[in-house]
Amino acid sequence: LTGGIGLENPHANPCKWLPAKSWDEVCRLDEVKAFKGIRSKFRAQAKAWEEYYDSLEPQTAKMPDEWHSKLNRFQKMTVLRCIRPDKVVPTVQDFVVTHINKKFIEPPPFNLPQAFADSHSCAPLIFVLSPGGDPMSALLKFAEDQGFGGSKLASLSLGQGQGPIAMKMLEKAMREGSWVVLQNCHLAVSWMPILEKFCEELDPNTVHPEFRLWLTSYPSNHFPVSV
Repeated sequence: LTGGIGLENPHANPCKWLPAKSWDEVCRLDEVKAFKGIRSKFRAQAKAWEEYYDSLEPQTAKMPDEWHSKLNRFQKMTVLRCIRPDKVVPTVQDFVVTHINKKFIEPPPFNLPQAFADSHSCAPLIFVLSPGGDPMSALLKFAEDQGFGGSKLASLSLGQGQGPIAMKMLEKAMREGSWVVLQNCHLAVSWMPILEKFCEELDPNTVHPEFRLWLTSYPSNHFPVSV
């Protein structure tokens, strides 16, 4: 998906409308047997390729001349990746649906009981948030059903100055075997290294087996990978 990295291209771009990066990738594609000749014929077929480039749905548009019948569907995706990379994702999704199954492009429904069943005291459970999504009501109900409601569930929305409070909650919960929910981890960037160290030092021999740490966060570059 990221495309190749090549040396300086000795072949001049024949089209003003085609980005230099796209032309470089077309030239590299020409080195593959199935696409041999695509570079040398590009100038003569430039008008048709421009129409393909300008198409709102190039993934369903007809490719110029012999390329439409010569290339299979996967090979056409490769050409599309060179010329209209913005359409690669929907094209790959269509390919997967046609050749494998639609279920492989659909996210599985979230199963909180199953996620909990697969968890243990030394591995946090993380909710990756999306706009408009809030797992707290479902989590609170689930905690109640599991006998971890009321005083056995401590929740804190992270932010400036909340780190020491969160740490006290964690230390208490891991001793007593209760649950902790730390919300909005993306708002506590400076505290994330401390959370990472805490999680790395969790030891099943010293942590209560019923302890669980639940985290919520929007996608963030600062969220610890190890957690």
